[in-house]
Amino acid sequence: MTESNTDTHKAHAAALDPLFQPLNRSDAPGLVVGVARHGQALYRRGFGLASIEHGVVNTPWTRMRIGSTSKHITCLAVLLLAEEGKLDVDAGIRTYLPELPALKAQPTLRQLMTHTGGYRCHGDVAGIANGLGVMPKGAGLAALVRQSEANFAPGEKMMYNNGGYHLLSLVIRKVSGLPFEQFLKERIFVPLRMVDTASVPSDFEIHAGVATMHVPRPASEGGGWRRGIYPSEEMLGSGAIVSTIDDMLRWLAHLRSPEKKVGSAESWRQMLTLTRLRNGIVNPYALGLMKHDYRGLEVVHHAGGVIGGTCQMLTVPSHALDIVMMVNGAPANPMELANRIIDVLLGDALHHAPPGKAAAARFRPMVGTRYHGPASGLVLGFAEAGEERLGLSFLNGEPVPLRDEGDSLRIGFEDMAMGPLVLRTAQLAAEGAAPPSIDFSEAGHVERFERLPDTPPAPSDAGAPLVGRYRSHDMDAEARVSFEGEQLYLTLFGAHGSNRIALRPFSHDVFGWEERESALPHKERGVLNVERRGGEVAGFRMNTSRTRRMWFERTGD
Repeated sequence: MTESNTDTHKAHAAALDPLFQPLNRSDAPGLVVGVARHGQALYRRGFGLASIEHGVVNTPWTRMRIGSTSKHITCLAVLLLAEEGKLDVDAGIRTYLPELPALKAQPTLRQLMTHTGGYRCHGDVAGIANGLGVMPKGAGLAALVRQSEANFAPGEKMMYNNGGYHLLSLVIRKVSGLPFEQFLKERIFVPLRMVDTASVPSDFEIHAGVATMHVPRPASEGGGWRRGIYPSEEMLGSGAIVSTIDDMLRWLAHLRSPEKKVGSAESWRQMLTLTRLRNGIVNPYALGLMKHDYRGLEVVHHAGGVIGGTCQMLTVPSHALDIVMMVNGAPANPMELANRIIDVLLGDALHHAPPGKAAAARFRPMVGTRYHGPASGLVLGFAEAGEERLGLSFLNGEPVPLRDEGDSLRIGFEDMAMGPLVLRTAQLAAEGAAPPSIDFSEAGHVERFERLPDTPPAPSDAGAPLVGRYRSHDMDAEARVSFEGEQLYLTLFGAHGSNRIALRPFSHDVFGWEERESALPHKERGVLNVERRGGEVAGFRMNTSRTRRMWFERTGD
């Protein structure tokens, strides 16, 4: 390395180290970071521990799961088979998997790749029903075959869906005649010399050099860590890849290059073409890749989340800047950190500040209110989301800061993996008070939401009519609603485990719910809508961010 290059690397380290040094602990998990410019590495560092159990540190050579960052590699595998005439990306999924149910309309392979297919997500369905129970091989397809309803008609909306990528993986296996893992290795990883990259279907498998994923235990349980294990023996195209920062930087250089070793120019054009819904709305999602503006520069990226870790892969094509970050349990947000790297290294090229967030003070009457959409069963809540910002709690989830765009407040698909979600500011806090109703737009579909009571009914009053036994065919689960003291619980009994959910009334017919235990660092939340016949509770429907209107029929007291 020349003296000039040495000075340049020192300068980059001095600029970037402060972003990560707070995470460089000898008693906690950390992360690995790789940054390259024009294919030349600028910054390669490991921070914290790869394994607390064994006291092994993270290094630039540490392998980690990249989670959903795997998705665009799955899309390329589909396109490689299309190049050979072995499949049609615009054919319906039942062309290749005829055992799937004939719902109102079947999504195409392309719609599954763009999250516009409308099918429910098998991981979400199974996670709610089975809790920490491990799904065996074949359970994912079985769950999707069992569905009698979809979230929406294909092309109508966009909702992040791991289940669609599970189906794509099965198509790749069926059409190619090779195991999914072998196809990726032979057709993509080996040609690109990604020697430390593999698709690994189970966290129960042991592979050399792979960091342990770490999930923090609550202080109320004594603190410490749990091993992060995804509860499935069949992770495939939705998030199964294990890699290193060097392999992923090599992959990003190939993604940007006009000269392709894997995939035709037409396939890569499709990979980077954004999604247009049936109503004309264009979302910033292509085939397993997001593409949008950041401070005046186009970025192409995809994040990934696993049990006990996160990942971000990002490139700024106009400046040939590539960033890869993999986290194995440190309290870090790799998406925000990647943006800060852009700020540091490309500051002179950035044209404007990040988009502003809605100030809570401007919409003070909205804070603490909730609204319900009778047709969809969705619930919106308004709360402060840090730094005096107004946040939207969608389906009883954690509040996400709203972007203030003048005449509207917005959460983009890039913020929440659904939507866009839009509210017109003229409706909010009219005349200094929260309005009785608001119009809410999800992916351009507008619904009138009614304000829920500021003082909800007592659990003993609202919950008493719900107590009893239920059954969901689509979820393949039995359920029981019961009281323990003053707390109302929904206990689910799935085919592979069970789950316990706390219910909280928002009204007599609308309840928020939250898991008591979870494999994830956060607990799944959602909304339950009661349905009555002749004044008696006939059942209820459950909504989550990835599953809509899951029906439970009452079967007894």
